[in-house]
Amino acid sequence: MSPVLPPIVAPGLKVLFVGINPGLKSAEVGHNFARPGNRFWGALHAAGFTPRVLKPEEDVTLPEHGLGITNIAPRPTRAAAELSDDELRAGAAELERLVERLQPRLVAIVGVTAYRTAFGRRKAVLGLQEDTIGGRPVWILPNTSGLNAHHTPADFGHRFAEARAYAEGLCAE
Repeated sequence: MSPVLPPIVAPGLKVLFVGINPGLKSAEVGHNFARPGNRFWGALHAAGFTPRVLKPEEDVTLPEHGLGITNIAPRPTRAAAELSDDELRAGAAELERLVERLQPRLVAIVGVTAYRTAFGRRKAVLGLQEDTIGGRPVWILPNTSGLNAHHTPADFGHRFAEARAYAEGLCAE
């Protein structure tokens, strides 16, 4: 079964963003982070990754900005909590293979809780991780879902900007 939202990738990515899984709205329209309350696209712009706030249907243009996007788990759900641990672990194995093949400068996971389960890192926190995925550095960002009320738009912009600065400091491979 092919994913509802296949990876949008290209060679030479600065950052590969990894969502948890497609939401129902994203699956319906066929574009990443499509639910109106999601703060992903605003955070990308606020952090300086894109020259303006992109619309979800512009997700295919991310490689033009040196960015890619994929998900840990392919199954759409209303909330990430509906995914099983097995689904997350299987997705982690697939992600590992994708990253090994692409070798982006940085892998940015959007959601610490899913990362903890998928990769067995129960004590992971936001920011740069000690572990790698596919031999590449990993940065954990907060989940941008509107269901996550713990972070403000300014906080997202700041955290995404930290990841951008780190990625820009890495040499292209």
